[in-house]
Amino acid sequence: MRYLLCLNFALFSFFGFSQSREVPKKFVLDAHQFYGSILLHNPDISHLITEHPGGLILGVSRKTYGDKEWEADFGYPDTGFTFVYQNTNNATLGEHFGLYGHYNFYFFKRNLQLRVAQGLAYNTNPYDKNENFRNNAYGSHILSSTTLMFNYHQRIVSGLGLDAGLAFIHYSNANFKAPNTSTNTFALNFGITYELDSDTTYEYLHPESTGLITEPIRYNLVLRGGANESDVINMGRYGFVIVSAYADKRLGKRSAIQLGTDVFFSNFLKELIRYQSISFPELDVDPDTDYKRVGMFLGHELFVNKMSVVAQLGYYVYYPFDFEGRMYNRIGMKRYFGDKIFGAITLKSHGAKAEAVELGIGVRL
Repeated sequence: MRYLLCLNFALFSFFGFSQSREVPKKFVLDAHQFYGSILLHNPDISHLITEHPGGLILGVSRKTYGDKEWEADFGYPDTGFTFVYQNTNNATLGEHFGLYGHYNFYFFKRNLQLRVAQGLAYNTNPYDKNENFRNNAYGSHILSSTTLMFNYHQRIVSGLGLDAGLAFIHYSNANFKAPNTSTNTFALNFGITYELDSDTTYEYLHPESTGLITEPIRYNLVLRGGANESDVINMGRYGFVIVSAYADKRLGKRSAIQLGTDVFFSNFLKELIRYQSISFPELDVDPDTDYKRVGMFLGHELFVNKMSVVAQLGYYVYYPFDFEGRMYNRIGMKRYFGDKIFGAITLKSHGAKAEAVELGIGVRL
């Protein structure tokens, strides 16, 4: 797993003002302890799964009450920030300190809460060829991290409440530096919440819906770039450029489907082709093999206020060099600046195997 998206939710967590009333500013603090296991998603990390990791999750959330239409559409979610400390209880893997932006979504009369958090984490003991060569999970101190929490909430007295449930924490650097086998922690968590200014109550608003949005087919052009490394340790990072063109069609107020093509100029593949042609003659790799790839993809975009969540599934139609298979997927976020221009941060991978974090800018015509 992966995602990504290392800078994202924190940029978009708090939203504007309503003309009908002063926007409520009500905050909730939470603290949870967790204890669990690192999942064996790849046999290459079996030697690193020796103990049960534990840690602490702290959060601050701002409640929403429907002052924006999107808030009511998504069941009045919270926005906020999360801090995670994880001790892997394994000297090779070290410790993690992570900072995230998050959304809390509610279900079943707001008794069940799903937290989706994305951010960056610092690992204290990444791979080092001399001092920590056994750590093939993390090749760098800075990692992209995703945290999911699914908890049952029970209010006890005044603003004090109890939470208990499941947590999932993913760490990866998205092949920015090898090695990058990554880890996934599955854990039980238990904690307390405290609602500030609990004596003050606000009414949940039900803004008049703008109704269905009908648009003609829109055309998009996106330029993405970044840097990544192959799985061969110390081969070096190389820049890449991706040119994408696609059409999208709105299905309603919140979603659209996409169909398009990607052209990949991934320089790390150029070096990997050269390396394999010299070092592994049994693979019969021609050093002049083209490193470029072309893919076709089908995608979906979920619109949330000025941002959106994108998921795409692609297939390489031009694939001269075999790297991780013909299928690829992309997931990430977009932020619109006006009606046409947008920025994007996405994770491109092959199944659970990340290839790169992509930074992009595009236009929707």
